[in-house]
Amino acid sequence: SPREFKLYILKMKYLFVVALWNLLTNPYRCFYSFWTAPNTNNHIMSQHRRQDQELQLVSEDCNTKRKHGEHKDIMGEVTRTHEAIQLLDKSISTLQMELAAKRSTLELVRSGVPVTSETSQSRKKAFVVVGVNTAFSSRKRRDSVRETWMPQGEKLLQLEEQKGIVIRFTIGHSATSNSILDKAIDAEDAQHHDFLRLDHVEGYHELSAKTKIFFSTAVGIWDADFFVKVDDDVHVNLGMLATTLARHKAKPRTYIGCMKSGPVLADKNLKYHEPEAWKFGEDGNKYFRHATGQIYAISKDLATYISINQPILHKYANEDVSLGSWFIGLEVNHIDERNMCCGTPPDCEWKGQAGNICVASFDWSCSGICKSVERLKDVHARCGEGDSSVWSDLI
Repeated sequence: SPREFKLYILKMKYLFVVALWNLLTNPYRCFYSFWTAPNTNNHIMSQHRRQDQELQLVSEDCNTKRKHGEHKDIMGEVTRTHEAIQLLDKSISTLQMELAAKRSTLELVRSGVPVTSETSQSRKKAFVVVGVNTAFSSRKRRDSVRETWMPQGEKLLQLEEQKGIVIRFTIGHSATSNSILDKAIDAEDAQHHDFLRLDHVEGYHELSAKTKIFFSTAVGIWDADFFVKVDDDVHVNLGMLATTLARHKAKPRTYIGCMKSGPVLADKNLKYHEPEAWKFGEDGNKYFRHATGQIYAISKDLATYISINQPILHKYANEDVSLGSWFIGLEVNHIDERNMCCGTPPDCEWKGQAGNICVASFDWSCSGICKSVERLKDVHARCGEGDSSVWSDLI
């Protein structure tokens, strides 16, 4: 298919750039490299086996004395080549994930599983999709977010069209079909048009499942570079969020957040009790590194990975632990971004005055902003980047 052929060409370019990078970083070493594509049954690869075998690099005149100044800009060339490698690696990773997603969809069709219109339609382009996790009982929290860092009405649409930043409150449905709770959300959505409804039964102990469904649903609708999950009691500076994500746009398989490694709690009487504590070793052990659940971002290829493998991704008691576990064993770039977990004033206020504006602010003691409905406006006034920032920042 054209997509598979494109993937093949990218792989050939990738091999060439890697070889060039090796040559630049080892200019005095004479080497001969013989490259072949990975063994596969794909007919595209078999058609181009001869071209694969012709891809080789031979360095000559290794013993010849280099002219003065020949390697004056060698580090600059190495940097540019390394950036090119990252871009190619990301493109290859994305194409591989998209191919896997297409194959997964075809398998569903062949097995008689109905495919939604969202899957069959072309996805909307975006830079980042921000899912604000919310619940039926959190209407006041949502309104406080709408009144502070989340644009409304025409401005929300303009943010999508001009900056590629999509923001939606994410919520499933109640256990009772067409209940009063669902009708209330329908009415609120008709007023604000800022919800993403998920095929999920709401419940506090189902957050891990909701996270899987959010990423799977969002990646099926939007072709975005990043997908962000944030709680509805956290303050976010959208301009700084976009700027931070843009720095990592070229990297493949990126997982960004405030990385932590908390204790595995075996005591059933504790709030964050882990029923499967035995899987993590002896008492007193800690979890693997993972992003704290108040806010984190993952790149498109990781969101696609979750979508493809959703049925077999294990759910632990804590949602942030579950997400981190899905990436263990994968080649994932863990980015520890401390500006995504600033404290509320005076912490974020002092950092802002020093020119280090926070991406997100909350109170660790409350796993969000304590009494966020009453305090979010004050946090926004003292720690906000300014309403014009998101419109001026380069994306």
